Amino acid sequence: MKTDLVVVGGGHAGVEAAAAAARMGLSVALVTLRRETIGQMPCNPAIGGIGKGHLVAELDALGGLQGWAADRSALQFKMLNRSRGPAVWGPRAQCDKERYARRLGGLLERLSGVSVVEGEVIGLLEDERSVRGVRLKDGTEIHGHAVVMTTGTFLGGKLHTGSEQHEGGRFGEPASRGLGPELSRLGVITRRFKTGTPPRLDRESIDYEKLEVDEGDSDPLAFSWRTRRVVNRVNCWTTRTTSHVRTVILDNIDRSPLFSGEIDGVGPRYCPSIEDKVVRFPHHEEHTLFLEPETEHGKSMYVNGFSTSLPAEVQEEALRAVPGFESVRFLRHGYAVEYDVISPGQVGRSLELRDVPRLYAAGQVLGTSGYEEAAVLGFVAGVNAANAVLGHGEFFVARENAYVGVLVDDVVNRDHSEPYRMLTSRAEHRLLLGVDSARERLMDRGVELGLVPDSALKREATVWKRRGDVVSLLEGKRVNPDRETKERLAREIGIEIRKPTTWSGILGRHDINTRRAVDLAPGICDLSEHEQDVVIARMRYKGYVARQQREIERISRQREVRIPESFDPDGIPGLSNEVKDVMRRFRPASLREVERLPGVTPAAVAVLARFLAMHSSDGGE
Repeated sequence: MKTDLVVVGGGHAGVEAAAAAARMGLSVALVTLRRETIGQMPCNPAIGGIGKGHLVAELDALGGLQGWAADRSALQFKMLNRSRGPAVWGPRAQCDKERYARRLGGLLERLSGVSVVEGEVIGLLEDERSVRGVRLKDGTEIHGHAVVMTTGTFLGGKLHTGSEQHEGGRFGEPASRGLGPELSRLGVITRRFKTGTPPRLDRESIDYEKLEVDEGDSDPLAFSWRTRRVVNRVNCWTTRTTSHVRTVILDNIDRSPLFSGEIDGVGPRYCPSIEDKVVRFPHHEEHTLFLEPETEHGKSMYVNGFSTSLPAEVQEEALRAVPGFESVRFLRHGYAVEYDVISPGQVGRSLELRDVPRLYAAGQVLGTSGYEEAAVLGFVAGVNAANAVLGHGEFFVARENAYVGVLVDDVVNRDHSEPYRMLTSRAEHRLLLGVDSARERLMDRGVELGLVPDSALKREATVWKRRGDVVSLLEGKRVNPDRETKERLAREIGIEIRKPTTWSGILGRHDINTRRAVDLAPGICDLSEHEQDVVIARMRYKGYVARQQREIERISRQREVRIPESFDPDGIPGLSNEVKDVMRRFRPASLREVERLPGVTPAAVAVLARFLAMHSSDGGE
């Protein structure tokens, strides 16, 4: 079989890689163990959240599919962190996992240029220069011009529940055994990570009277520019563990493979198992659990917050000590999965392996954790593989312009010793990278790639213009402190003005009755409530935003600083030996090239920039 691009794996990364490349004009063979598991959500049936929601919004602006699929399968929408500024708002959709997978699988089946092939990849085909295809277990060879590897947790996967172990990438599916030795043969270094999943409970066996209802937003917002309106279909619930649950876990902690030494892999710090929580936070007697339906009408309920690999009988004893779960029936017990990942420093920012040309990697095989991170990396790998085949330039987003750039930069250049999860704190310029501005920042890039229609960009531009016109009106509308105005503002919105100001200045204050101020201010009441919140937050953070914009402009100028051929990094205090070694090896000609080197952090670039500025002939940049 011949094709332009081979994508190995049909999870979130593989779907985005295959779809992007096919829509850019390539023929794509997507190889998966089972066709019906394409786009499957093996763990939490939700998309988005704090940090992760930013990735989904940006991916959608670039032309990716995850936000679209989430909108069309969602059961409940919530904007997390709504009490804070829009920079850290986190949109999240609880999804019907079966509907979500059907949407993505059906789209791939209909997409011109994509062929789905069932089978296990056990070998890579090479010519004298690069990887050119794959060999399947049944002997089939698929020849192409590049390969994108998105193996998820299947590469050397092993499942653990108590002392029970068996090979597998996730529940009910075999591990991938043949590809690991191939990577070793090519000199690729791997390490061992682990993740976990909680039990699934029968919804009919739960006492909902003892749980607290967790409702969605009254006016939910969609992820995708393709979506006009979304609605909430179900409620979720919350409950809390008890001191008895804690006792049961501690009494059996030696039976957990996490603590008995049976699991070698490192787990995610920011999504710990219930065993981790009990041991690491001994001062907490209780932990919140979120009960979330996996489908709209099915029986399975996901217990968010109770990821575990304890023995099945211990899981049952512990959960039946939780209020509302006294008589629960288990549909599936929780388990942990160990798997191999590619150690950092071996891929470039295009996600091509540095020493294995035309082999790209994306998703959990690069050490990330989560559907959102996987989807973004799959998209980036798919676009860059397509560009390489088409003879186009590299697709890259700078970290100061998007969380997409933060993710790629961190995965490529930083040694994450545990599964990487996106957090808003990872972005140095997060005030400029809110979910509300994702389309403004990135949609034109999606148009350039041919993955977003120009008509969609024009439609969104009218929204941005309307919002901008209101901001200009509020910035220009003067408010004078005459007696009548002072008394009215004091009475209506609870502030006193002593000198002339603008409505922008008033709305930018934190000590006002915001909703009453919106009623009084000119123009802003014509916007939706969500857009009003965005405008007000931008006014309140205007000074901080301007400061970060100046910082980005300085960084942009800094990238063009040239490095002399005779430059010796050994004489620079503050640089790690790793950075010095990599600079001697690659001999970068500018700070822009330094940024692309493996293991070089933004802090190291800043040290170099200061040193070069101090020792340049003109004493400056």
